[in-house]
Amino acid sequence: MSYLLGIDIGTSAVKASLLDTSTGLAAASSPIPDMEIPRYVLSPGWCEQEPNDWWEATREAVLALPKEMRAQVIGIGIAYQMHGLVLIDKAGRPLRRSIIWSDARATACGEHLYDEIGADSFAALLNRPGNFTAAKLRWVRENEPEILTRVWRAILPGDYIAYRLTGEAVTTSTGLSEMMAWDFTHNALYSPIWEAAGASLDTAPPLVPIFGPQGKVSDGIATDLGLPNGTPVTYRAGDQPNNALSLNVLEPGEMAATAGTSGVLYGVAGQVRHDPRERVNTFLHVNHLPSTPRLGSLLCVNGAGGFYSWVRKTFQVASFPELNALAEAGEIGARGLIALPYGNGAERSLANRAPGAALFGIDVNRHGLPDIARAAQEGVLFALRYGADALEELGGPIRLIRAGSSNMFKSELFCQSFATVMNADLELLETDGALGAARGAGIGVGVFKTFPEAFVGLRKLTTYHPRPGDQGAYTQAYAAWKAKLETL
Repeated sequence: MSYLLGIDIGTSAVKASLLDTSTGLAAASSPIPDMEIPRYVLSPGWCEQEPNDWWEATREAVLALPKEMRAQVIGIGIAYQMHGLVLIDKAGRPLRRSIIWSDARATACGEHLYDEIGADSFAALLNRPGNFTAAKLRWVRENEPEILTRVWRAILPGDYIAYRLTGEAVTTSTGLSEMMAWDFTHNALYSPIWEAAGASLDTAPPLVPIFGPQGKVSDGIATDLGLPNGTPVTYRAGDQPNNALSLNVLEPGEMAATAGTSGVLYGVAGQVRHDPRERVNTFLHVNHLPSTPRLGSLLCVNGAGGFYSWVRKTFQVASFPELNALAEAGEIGARGLIALPYGNGAERSLANRAPGAALFGIDVNRHGLPDIARAAQEGVLFALRYGADALEELGGPIRLIRAGSSNMFKSELFCQSFATVMNADLELLETDGALGAARGAGIGVGVFKTFPEAFVGLRKLTTYHPRPGDQGAYTQAYAAWKAKLETL
């Protein structure tokens, strides 16, 4: 008997899962901690986390798995929140908190970078630096230059967890692409942007395969976690490419969705393409090869489950199932109440505007918690629909989307409404990011020889089809929502 360990480092929590190599089925999953990983907001639009908090949550999640199964792990995969900047010194100590994906402070720095390296760089990068990792590095140069003199490696959140496991501070090609530091023309680090960001080239982490040897768990850590000595890390990817992998979304025309802290639509393309209006960003997908390109087009709404969670906490609803039940008691269109979920930083789908989260049209004589809960769900759905317009402009009509049964997709109402608003079938699968990382580890260690082998145990729960009887009401509600957004 042998197992694969998948670790998913999210913004709110870390989850660890074990996959049985003989069946391809989940053997155990640790509970997601009740206490959210702290976020530090020192100024409007900022958001930071302590890298050591991720590590401690990782330890807790792994140690919650059955001891006898941990002792039979043969490979580890890591999924992680994308775009965060972690700066470590030669001793591996973080030099500051991580500036994470939702932190909006570096948008202007990204424009400075773009101006300096020139428009010709767009052919190599496919995206402006925006508010991604390279722009965050530039912000450190402009505001905390003394830190850069002590940097040994500039890495991503998943790279940091792999470093704590193995002592190897490395990254992957997909990692460099999400940093906005990948040269799509020459398939290598795009050194001009790294240097313009203010870091010497030797601070860029060396590359390891996406699937394959990335380092071995050190003896002390293996003993601490109850893992075999020398257990290899054999896969890592950012949360959205990994989510697509977990859903078997690997080929052109396939699309994955998530609705955790952020909401994402992620479509796979077989050729290089970009959005001229820059609402959608392009990254290397996990199965990309220069000979067979596989690129991910990512549409992200920063405030999705995070906004829904804010509604639950602010209005003191005891649980998400209770909040979902309240939403089901509401009507399509929430009786004219409109929710904008954009309260988590600058939005690429809105050209880096940050209109904030808001509820419009409250009538204290009519509206109650069911209307607020319904409007909150619809606000997330409509924000994703608004961004999906860009994906359809690039790749044609969306017909099928896959998602895991987690976060907002645990709501029956959200799933059915999603299919209707998107006018596409929604396949709900029994998987999550940690299980996807475990499957990736199995490919990397060679226990699965092909991608199809890795998905033998992947189970489809149900398919939601667009509901024609509701489409007219949703079209009207979406038009009102969109009109309100475009007045801001």
